[in-house]
Amino acid sequence: MVKRYLILSLAFYAGIATVLAGNKERVGQAGATQLLINPWTRSSGWCGANTASVRGIEATYLNVAGLAFTPKTELLFTRTQWLKGTDININAFGLSQRIGETSVLGLNFMSMDMGDIEITTTDQPEGGIGTFSPQFFNMGLSYAKAFSDNIYGGLNLKIISEGIADVKARGVALDAGIQYVTGKWNRVKFGIALKNVGPRMTYRGDGLSFNASVLSTGTILTAEQRSSDFELPSMVNIGGSYDFYLKKDTAEIKMHRLTVAGNFVSNSFSKDQYVVGLEYGLKSFLMLRAGYLFEDGIHKEDERTTAFTGPHAGFGVEVPFGKEKKSTFGIDYSYRATNPFNGVHSFGARLSL
Repeated sequence: MVKRYLILSLAFYAGIATVLAGNKERVGQAGATQLLINPWTRSSGWCGANTASVRGIEATYLNVAGLAFTPKTELLFTRTQWLKGTDININAFGLSQRIGETSVLGLNFMSMDMGDIEITTTDQPEGGIGTFSPQFFNMGLSYAKAFSDNIYGGLNLKIISEGIADVKARGVALDAGIQYVTGKWNRVKFGIALKNVGPRMTYRGDGLSFNASVLSTGTILTAEQRSSDFELPSMVNIGGSYDFYLKKDTAEIKMHRLTVAGNFVSNSFSKDQYVVGLEYGLKSFLMLRAGYLFEDGIHKEDERTTAFTGPHAGFGVEVPFGKEKKSTFGIDYSYRATNPFNGVHSFGARLSL
């Protein structure tokens, strides 16, 4: 029964991946593109290659099925300097809690701080009349479950809010994912995730209205402009990974681990992407990560449709504490190379109880 469920799920996601195949002609036609930003430090350090092996609250971005591996309670905070030089910062917070032998609930928040922008009008193009600050905020409620020792699945419901003081757009989106693990010490992992599926969004508010006078009468009327609705940036992640250990390692002592991972991203409103990544782990104390992102035209400045140029890197340190050393505290950093601007820098702190 479990195998049948896995086969049907894989077939379902494969069909969706075909429908949502990348289309460079549709680049820029979707809205709410902040949903494509990975706010978490560990997974971004190796370019999100770990769709199949992501674990804990970070899984709510790549593949929510990985949330099911939360041991008990996990808290995570990340601060990101987005495209350094633009003064845009991203704050993300996540909390996950095991609620039974096989089930985990998660809650995550992400907000973008774009700073203060000068207000200008046709009459005062130089500003001097105040500032405004765009607000982009996402909240997710997640549920993941272990269906067997090999199969894990999950759902993530997201609430999306973006806009300024007098114009806003709100919407909802759904993510779904599955992971399959097998082999000695669960070395082999596969994962598929469908992301950002939801109804169209549209902007509404007083900011779309303006006063106009009727010719010859002098009457002032309020006119409201209509905002066109827009689609969400749907996508599919398909990935796999394999763990290598030294020959002297045992099931109890896995001293040196090298994980090789790959991921295919099928975007419905941009080019498809291919991602490869490596992570070295010295037990659970030290982790080094590197990844590379490739898409058509990424090496040609006049053809590139993303600020990212390919390389990603990161590292993390995790320290156990408590009487039985089962709780851990970790700090992580990741860097994503961009052109223009001076890259994306993320700093994260994690507490596992």
